[in-house]
Parts: sequence; C-alpha cells; structure tokens
Amino acid sequence: MFVKKILSIFTILFLSLSIHLSAQPGITKQQKERAASLIDAALTNPSGFERLTYLVDTFGPRLSGSENLENSIDWIVEEMKKEGFGKVWTQPVKVPHWVRGNESIILKAPIKRNLPMLGLGGSVGTPESGITGKVIVVNNYDELVQRSDEVKGNIVLFNIPFTTYGEIVNYRVNGAVEAARHGAIASLISSVASYSMQTPHTGTMRYQDGINKIPHAAITVEDASMIQRFIDRGEDVTVSIYMEARTLPDADSRNVIAEITGSEFPDEIIVMGGHIDSWDVGQGAMDDAGGCVAAWEALRLIKETGERPKRTIRVVLWTNEENGLRGANEYHRWVKEDEKSLDNHVLAIESDSGVFDPIGFGFSGSNEAYEQLVEIGKLLASAESGEVRKGGGGADIGPLMRDGVPGMGLLVDGSRYFWFHHTDADTIDKLNKEDFDECVATMAVFAYMVADMDTRLPR
Repeated sequence: MFVKKILSIFTILFLSLSIHLSAQPGITKQQKERAASLIDAALTNPSGFERLTYLVDTFGPRLSGSENLENSIDWIVEEMKKEGFGKVWTQPVKVPHWVRGNESIILKAPIKRNLPMLGLGGSVGTPESGITGKVIVVNNYDELVQRSDEVKGNIVLFNIPFTTYGEIVNYRVNGAVEAARHGAIASLISSVASYSMQTPHTGTMRYQDGINKIPHAAITVEDASMIQRFIDRGEDVTVSIYMEARTLPDADSRNVIAEITGSEFPDEIIVMGGHIDSWDVGQGAMDDAGGCVAAWEALRLIKETGERPKRTIRVVLWTNEENGLRGANEYHRWVKEDEKSLDNHVLAIESDSGVFDPIGFGFSGSNEAYEQLVEIGKLLASAESGEVRKGGGGADIGPLMRDGVPGMGLLVDGSRYFWFHHTDADTIDKLNKEDFDECVATMAVFAYMVADMDTRLPR
C-alpha cells in the first residue's frame, strides 16, 4: 500500500510537470533561424552606428527645452518615415526648461586657481556679483548636522568618496536643501564619478518648499580632494562662485514613437526604447543616444526581415528623462487613459546604461515569464549577451512597471559608465561599434521573440 501511494504521488507530479511544460510556448525552428538572421544582420550592418554618430555630431547635447533636442527629434522622425515603419508619430509633452548660462568657480585662498565646475540642473544662479565664502568640507549629512554652527554664512562642500551611484547621488539631488537648512549660502559636491580626469559631472537636483534656495554645483574629484587637503593642513579655503542659471517657463517637446503592427495580435504591444534628451554637455552619446538608436535599429532590422511578428513592436524615444521624466509620465498616461492599452502592454524594454559590451537583461516580472526569457536568451549564445537576471527595469518604463507591466533593462559592462556620465566627455569616441552592434542584436532578438510567441508573456 505504501509503495502504491508513493508511485501514485510520483505519477501525479510527473503528469503535472508534463502539463506545465506542454503549456510553455516553444521556440520553433523558423524563429531560431530568424533570431540568427537578426544577430547576423546587427553584427554586419554599419548603418546603426553611422546613424548614432551623425545624430550626436550634428545635434550635440539635447537638454529639455533646447533647440538641439527639437531639431534632433525632427531629423529622427523624418528618417523613420523614410524607412517605412507601420506608424511613426510624435506625442506632445511639456518639459522643464532650465538654462545654465555662464558659470565659474575661482579658488581665492590659500591659492588662486580656476576650478572646472558644472552647475547642477535646476539650480538657481548667484547674484550678479557672485558669492564668495569660506568652504566647510563635510563627508556626510551627520557631519553637516554636527558642524551646523560652522556652516552658517559659509559654503558647504560635500566630499563623498564614490561607492555606488544610488548611494552617492543623494548628495547631488538633496545637498542644497540640507546645506541650506543649516544656513549655508551655497553648496558644492565632489562629482558623482567612479573615475575622474578633471571632469565635473552635472545632473539634476531639487529644492524643498520652505527651505532657502541656494546655488548648487559640482567640482571635480581632484579639486575636492585638494580642498580637503588644504583644510586638513589647517588652512582656510575661500572660493567665489558665479552662476547665471535660471529656470524658464515649461517648453514644448515630444516623445518619438514608431512601430511595426503585429500580424495576429496587433493590440498586444512590446515597447522598447531610451531617452532622447541629454544634459547640456558633451554629446549625450552614451546617455542615451546610444540606447535610442539601438532600439530604433533593432526595430528596423526586424522590419527588414519581411516577416511581421504576431504582436506589435513599438519603439519610444522618451523626452525629458534627465530632469523630469515628463515624457515617460505622459506616455504612461496616454496608454492608460487614451489608448487604453496598458493591460495589453506585454513587455517594456529599456536601454539607458550605455551601449557598452552587453551581458543581457535584468527582468522584473513573474517567474513564468522569467523562465521563458531565459530560454530566449540562449539564442544569443554567439553574442554572449543572453543572460537574464532577476530584477531590472529603467526610469522611463518605471511608470508602466508600477502598473504591472513586466520590464527589462539592458545589462552592459558598466565599469566605465560613471567615468563619462553627465560630463563633457560623453562623446561618440567613448563607444565601440562592435559593442553597439551586439546591443542592437540583443534588443532585436528579445523583442522579436516575445512578440512572435504563440501565447503572450505571462504576468
């Protein structure tokens, strides 16, 4: 009797497993061949990297509210229409319009020297005469509180060693508020950088209602360390800050959208893309023109196969990721309220970590979906870019993911990302064509395969 019970249990388990496996959508021979064809096309076609190079060389940095951004969008739309996608259109978005203007920081004592600097996005400017004051260096917020009496009427420098971006960026975003709480007249940060060659890094910052708005800027890691050494030797440090930064009324911008309509389930959508805006320094090549053009090129290559996948694949180049996420929020509002397609957004894919050597994707969604994506990833063995890790997404697909849409963020070798992030050094020469092509292949295969499965990716 005991043996029969054990056999019965194993029989039930076997049947359950068989049913589960049979319910999993298989990858057909034809799909494998198309995936191989997409990889080959991505790795041998020069047009994607050439287009990326033209975009950043011609239009340069693309801060929200700038002519550069809108001119680049005009060009992208024109090029996409030439390529004959099923649909190409733009989505109006109101965006913040912060203008840097002229700016400088001069070290006045104990030596005289001009310091490379970048005002942080959203900062107020200084009076026309500038601001001159003694520098108080702190290494964290606790030290700021402990030395509150010293801070009043002076300039705070947050000299924070780089650990992770997520931990250190807090001083860039909220440093001005915290320094102003204690009476500082301006605040500075050591740039949020894992490596520096006298390159200051910009990025967004915030103010808080009821707290005095003070100028907030970044200096280089090297100069922050030098100031720290002067103070450690018992010398007073004085700097003069001049910033013309100002915020103008919101400006008009647009998300760019292109898609291939699905052959069997056109209302079901796989969306992928990046953000077309950048900061106002460098070329915004790594962050994030590369991600935008990689998604665009992936869609073009899928179209060039001549075989439409079962579901719609949509590329969105979101505007205003850097200092507002207005494009992402408007797209989310539109698909939820106007298009009413949120429930039919099968998967959201984002590339915003640079188009360096790809590893695969980080995925947030159900275990069933994860298992299917792992199988798809095996098709990218030749490019060594098919790994799928649990946990991932992106800022622009964040609003969709918070409403239940599964999300994937492209994983790349990020060892050099924070060398160039938000700096004048974010230029096309920092990127590698072979890495970019592999990113295109990786995005194309995952997007195509999810779009062409017999059953939609489970939530």
